[in-house]
Amino acid sequence: MTEPNRHPDSDEAWSDLLSQLARQPPAQPRPFFYGRVQARLAAQAAAEKPLVPGWLRRPAFAALLAALVLSLPGDGAAVGAAREAAGRAGESAPHLLPR
Repeated sequence: MTEPNRHPDSDEAWSDLLSQLARQPPAQPRPFFYGRVQARLAAQAAAEKPLVPGWLRRPAFAALLAALVLSLPGDGAAVGAAREAAGRAGESAPHLLPR
């Protein structure tokens, strides 16, 4: 049987091997490589743009927003009650209630 490639054992052989590797030019990416990478990343970011904001996709925020909307009265009863209370007290609250 033939003997597989043996690694050099002496320090001089290692030094020769390392000096051969050091003389080789460093590997360079092909032209326009980084431009293509940036274009691909931009295309992926544009394609993955969601219709709903990220904070609304989380169930806790969506439930909190729904509870807030459902807790507010839609008929203006709170505004009328505040005006009556301000009128009874003899004060006006222009900064709180529009006329």
